[in-house]
Amino acid sequence: MDRMLSFLLSTLLFSCALAVVVQETSSIFRLSNEEISFDLVKATGVVQNLTYRGVSLLGSVSGNTGKAYTDFPSNLFSLTGNSSFDLVNGPDWSGVVFTDNDTSGSIVQRSWFLRDTEAGLHSFVRLAYYNATVPFKGALGESRTMFRPNGGPWTHLVTNHEQWAPEPSAEALANEIEVQDATWYLGSTPNDPYVIEESDYWTKYTFADNQTNKAHGLFGRGPGDLSLGAWWVVNQKDTFFGGPLHVDLMVDGIIYNKQSTSHGGATSPNITDGFDRTFGPQFLYFNNGQNASLHDLLEDAEQLADPSWNADFYDEIAPYVVGYVSTSARGSLSGRVQLPEGASNAIAVLSANGVHFQDSAADPRAYQYWVPLDPGDNSFNITRVKEGTYRLTVYADGIFGDFIKDDVVINAGLTTNVYEIWVAESAGREIWRIGVPDKSSGEFRNGYERDETHPNHPAKYRIYWGAWDFPTQFPQGVNFTVGVSNENVDWNYIHWSQFGPTFTRNETVTDFNKWHINFDLSDSVIINEDSIATLTIQLAAAKTTAGNTDANTGSNPSFPILIWLNDQETPLNWTIQAYESSSCGQRSGKS
Repeated sequence: MDRMLSFLLSTLLFSCALAVVVQETSSIFRLSNEEISFDLVKATGVVQNLTYRGVSLLGSVSGNTGKAYTDFPSNLFSLTGNSSFDLVNGPDWSGVVFTDNDTSGSIVQRSWFLRDTEAGLHSFVRLAYYNATVPFKGALGESRTMFRPNGGPWTHLVTNHEQWAPEPSAEALANEIEVQDATWYLGSTPNDPYVIEESDYWTKYTFADNQTNKAHGLFGRGPGDLSLGAWWVVNQKDTFFGGPLHVDLMVDGIIYNKQSTSHGGATSPNITDGFDRTFGPQFLYFNNGQNASLHDLLEDAEQLADPSWNADFYDEIAPYVVGYVSTSARGSLSGRVQLPEGASNAIAVLSANGVHFQDSAADPRAYQYWVPLDPGDNSFNITRVKEGTYRLTVYADGIFGDFIKDDVVINAGLTTNVYEIWVAESAGREIWRIGVPDKSSGEFRNGYERDETHPNHPAKYRIYWGAWDFPTQFPQGVNFTVGVSNENVDWNYIHWSQFGPTFTRNETVTDFNKWHINFDLSDSVIINEDSIATLTIQLAAAKTTAGNTDANTGSNPSFPILIWLNDQETPLNWTIQAYESSSCGQRSGKS
């Protein structure tokens, strides 16, 4: 009787586990459910041979294509090619945790989990360093997990509902002309769908986005009228760095999930003895629909970009994911901030205590969170916050400066409440203003302005900067008269100290780098002889020869912005330092 009961129990457990089927050979684990099937290579932790409803989504393996995998272009971490692995199972899920330990004290763990009813993979990446003898390893730089198909059903790249386009064809890429690194002219194939719809120029930076992105990926066609989508769903962003304004690559034929990067001048954490951080979870999701549009499938994917989605499941697998913070160690922040007059689109950010949220990598233990304020009563609520001490920042369009409150304590299982009044920075009564203080240059010419020569009408800042020939648009340079000139036309989104060479211009132009602002203090502005005026400038970004390195490299790692007022002989001087430099304009950015 006992043997029969044991047999029945074993049979029952085996039958339940069939919802996620795991097959093992000497070299792979094959995981599958009714929706998807894929192989995990034991030696490397790479995903390959992935099918969704019978359609191959990655294609065949060729070099680094036909795979989903994690790598480290900055080479601070690496994979051994001989990973250890642990297969773990639950009542309705299975997963494999791959671990690489090198001889220097570095640890890389990559975890993939599959649930029985879901068409997607849950992904975590853990990076750690324990070496008291060599306590400083360097800056992390770039860490990324990629869905990198070799062919497949894909036809379109999708950053968000606003930015999407057909993939350039093989013919267009075969005839491309390089105009700068990672940027090409495709106009030699004028009938290519990308050239027709999007632009004559191709760069992966056209499809970048900031960390407010919910999902991004590839769209294509399957059998019959079946539409297919593959998406990195960013359901939890708290383990990333840089806050909501940080911009990075999303998709260029590869779908990127960036754990860390220096793109756009972003800071990455210093890896020192004791560093240990788990990034994730993020969800690699696949969906379909009969005659569905890419917007339909993207909207479906975006519904999963909610930190509370699958929270119970993540708590269940937490014992197998070292460093994941379960619900029991999380609390909430609730509050209301009285905003200055004229503020709009206000965002509340929780990030590393004592530093700007864009520099949150300065504390590699800190997490980050943000939500928009309710436009009705300026309230906000941030849930599932890792316990700890944070800085609260509120920023808004139309307001110089930020509201900052340090030492905000979040306790597990509790809600912290804050009620604050934001008094905007002011140097006195404002006389004139050009542009909008919103941490971007998009409101100016060639920024958010649409390219009307292509049906997709992409924002001009997204396209290779050389497409908008500054000397042609501003033959006498910028000469702006307050109250008369139009900032959408008469002020450029980039202030060039030199322009060119570009694909259409062989020479470098340097004589247009002095911009002129004319203003009249009319009788309605009462100014006394002893009045003191303040000129405020807010930059969205600046580039020196340091690029994104933060190092004193090149001929001008720092440079001065010099401003002469009327007939003053001595200019006002604002020196941009190497550590403030980014390559944002060169990389199709506006912030």
